[in-house]
Amino acid sequence: MSKKEEYKQLNLKFLEEYKQKEDVWTLPEGVMYRVITSSESNVRPSATSVVSVYYKGLLINGRVFDDNMSQPCAEPFRLNEVIAGWQIVLPHMSVGERWEVVIPATLAYGSKGTDGIPRNSTLIFEIELVNVF
Repeated sequence: MSKKEEYKQLNLKFLEEYKQKEDVWTLPEGVMYRVITSSESNVRPSATSVVSVYYKGLLINGRVFDDNMSQPCAEPFRLNEVIAGWQIVLPHMSVGERWEVVIPATLAYGSKGTDGIPRNSTLIFEIELVNVF
């Protein structure tokens, strides 16, 4: 088995094991999440909303590839301009919530990968939804 195929299989195994964990929910598209902090807010983004979030992104080996948690301001972006996994999961979150989110490669960067993220990578994010504009 090639290194690329071995890596892909490790990511698929991770997804299978993660969904067996306690308190993990799976959306129909395959994005999984666990609520870290819930909120009483009813404010949720739509597909075209601009949102501000704090987040940390990791690969399954624990390597952090992106992190804005220590920044003074949460990063704003238009929801329909990010990876499919975020477009799927964020409309389920309320302002003030913090979730651990696991996104299969097919809803992230797939077989192409991107800078610092190998192809076929499952992405793990801790996301706090700060605001919706």
